[in-house]
Amino acid sequence: MRNDHVALRSTAVFDLLAPQTPAVPVQVELRYDTRDPYAVVAAFRTGRAGWVEWVFARDLLADGLIAHAGEGDVSIRPAVDDPEVVVIELSSPSGHAVFEASAQELADFLDRTYDVVVPGNENLWVDVDEALTRLLPHDLS
Repeated sequence: MRNDHVALRSTAVFDLLAPQTPAVPVQVELRYDTRDPYAVVAAFRTGRAGWVEWVFARDLLADGLIAHAGEGDVSIRPAVDDPEVVVIELSSPSGHAVFEASAQELADFLDRTYDVVVPGNENLWVDVDEALTRLLPHDLS
């Protein structure tokens, strides 16, 4: 496990797609933190007051840049008609959203995460004892 914690942030604009309406640009902050080395966070600006955060596997983002990836709440795939665009679909009980994003921006962000934690070495950044301490009750009697 490493003690030199690193957090990365990158801003982007994704286009929110809806049937029969023009795409709506949405500000997105991409985040990566070595305290959770398997995950990335995409925080979507929802207006003046709020952000909606989605957490998903870094591997899902990497796989989705190449081919369709994800079968659950998050699905990522290259756009059929434009290799420079990635389609991101998010589903929850409160709704469904489809976004288009720059494949290059996502790949650049992913590369920055790889500079910090090489794929396959995520386990070196996880403190299992600390994670168990947070999950288990302190009074085991």
